[in-house]
Amino acid sequence: MINLKGVAPVARIPETVIEQVRDATDIVDFVSQYVQLQKQGKNFFGLCPFHEERTPSFSVTEDKQIFHCFSCGRGGNVFKFVMELENLSFQEAVMKVADFSHVTIDDSIVKQVGQTGPAGDPKSPNNQLIKLHQDATKLYSHILLNTEIGQPALDYLHQRGLTDQTIKDYGLGYAPNQEILKPFFEERQVDYQTLRHSGLFIENQAGDLRDRFSDRIMYPIRNQSGQEIAFSGRLLKKADDQPKYLNSPETELFNKRRVLFNYDLARTAVRKAGQLILFEGFMDVMSAHQAGVDNGVASMGTSLTDEQIYAISRITKQVYVCYDGDVPGQKATQRALTILREHTQLSLGVIQMPEGLDPDEYRQQYGEAKLASALSTAKETPVAFEMRYLKTQHDVKTDTGRLQYLDDVLKLLATVRSPVEQDVYLTQLADSFQLDKASLRQQLSMIRPVQSVPSGGQQVPPPVDYGQPSVDPVQKHSQARPFNQVEKAERALLFRMLHDHDIWLQVTSMPEFKFHDEGYQRIYLLAQTYFETHQTYSPAQFSDSVPDNQLQNLVIELETLSLNEVTADGEVEDYLQLIMNMAPLEEQLKQKQAEIQEASRLGDADRVRQLTIEYVKLMQQKQAQKQP
Repeated sequence: MINLKGVAPVARIPETVIEQVRDATDIVDFVSQYVQLQKQGKNFFGLCPFHEERTPSFSVTEDKQIFHCFSCGRGGNVFKFVMELENLSFQEAVMKVADFSHVTIDDSIVKQVGQTGPAGDPKSPNNQLIKLHQDATKLYSHILLNTEIGQPALDYLHQRGLTDQTIKDYGLGYAPNQEILKPFFEERQVDYQTLRHSGLFIENQAGDLRDRFSDRIMYPIRNQSGQEIAFSGRLLKKADDQPKYLNSPETELFNKRRVLFNYDLARTAVRKAGQLILFEGFMDVMSAHQAGVDNGVASMGTSLTDEQIYAISRITKQVYVCYDGDVPGQKATQRALTILREHTQLSLGVIQMPEGLDPDEYRQQYGEAKLASALSTAKETPVAFEMRYLKTQHDVKTDTGRLQYLDDVLKLLATVRSPVEQDVYLTQLADSFQLDKASLRQQLSMIRPVQSVPSGGQQVPPPVDYGQPSVDPVQKHSQARPFNQVEKAERALLFRMLHDHDIWLQVTSMPEFKFHDEGYQRIYLLAQTYFETHQTYSPAQFSDSVPDNQLQNLVIELETLSLNEVTADGEVEDYLQLIMNMAPLEEQLKQKQAEIQEASRLGDADRVRQLTIEYVKLMQQKQAQKQP
């Protein structure tokens, strides 16, 4: 007979309480904390939080109080949603939803549920690693706040103006210049292999472990559920042989491409504010928090990744980039805007910190109230920012520099769809350089943008279909259709590049090369990252790193091309000739059309006749290139 004496019973929440919580909760309101939903017909649609996709297939049905993803197949009620998303037990999920809906649960039940430990199997590898990081966070925090050895680190944070409350809010800690974690976990008999895989230790050739972090202020990194999964440690004292910041290595829990610092805490504030602020560093996020601005996040590296952009797109439509005000920060801002424009439908803006300072420096110098005010009022459109940024790239004190700058700015303004916004920027240009506004407008009218963009300078990607998909949008792309010569060349060339490293090196050595099809260009960019860590190409392996279903299908579709195994002589050169010449020819045709229209408007019949002849010749070249 099994002795159950001393074994705590599994906590159970009474069915009546569960029903009370369910009745008090609108699943749309709850899910909206995690997913930006838009109503279409009877249902609400958004980007699925369980997998990455470009076309929203995640549906919430309000009258049935259920969710369902048409792509990955997950579904259930509000409890199932939070259980799967945050790895909670059913009892824990009920308590979390109850807290959201302000339903009071008896303290005795809360206490019992809290004693049942982590969701699922507490001995599972992931749960053990999470528990290690949670314990490490508590230990580092205790050392920082309550010990003499942590006092210098605490003094440093205080000198930077962080309050004890902010330090506690973010779980900041200190790793002393001595072994602290290893004996701490060994005393608790944590398995050696678990310690090895945690990322918290460095292993020598003999297999001995030592603490990875030493004499560093510790910033816990949390996943979207608020669980500690990694650390970033900042040196307290400068050391030439040590990096200023040291991050945990990638583990089963931590992939820096997927993580945004403060995402878990910012999510609710982003929903309330209707916008997200993208900062450059952890201290900027915490300074904003201390100033009462809680909708800020920071990436884990120098450049945004597809995974991070996807996480942002799930919870907001509006993003403001607030990077450092110095020259490197401005370049990083321009790069972030470019990446966001190319990969999302987000509305973008820039928060330009005064005096070239970063947000943390500005708070230290002027205080929390001034920082909060700046984050609220120092906003500008991407076009306004890029006009300023372009000015730093030219010597506008010289005639040549001014002309180059004006030419670049007018090309930028040609992408702005709003006539009113165009007029505002033209007025600024005319006033700045004492030019005739009419002349600037005339020159602007002669520039034909490659792609129209709305106010704010953002490109217009294909519209997102929020309706319930009757046909997989990926299948639409892969359905048989006629390809023109350029498309055929791009498909074949991309296939050759992926499978033949010599061809890959040949094409990537051409800095001016670019695929004109957006899908092929994105695959090309993703492949660059892939080949940094892989010597040979595997379509199945590579498709795992492609962030959405449409591109994954394109990758597989390329494998169906009927091409000889051996590349023919001159084959690649022929592809490059078509790709790099056909598209420019299209632009020349558009330019000729604009010139013909202008000459016609001015009543210059001779000019119209000459331009028409040139246009016909270009059309003949185009037709000749189309011939098989």
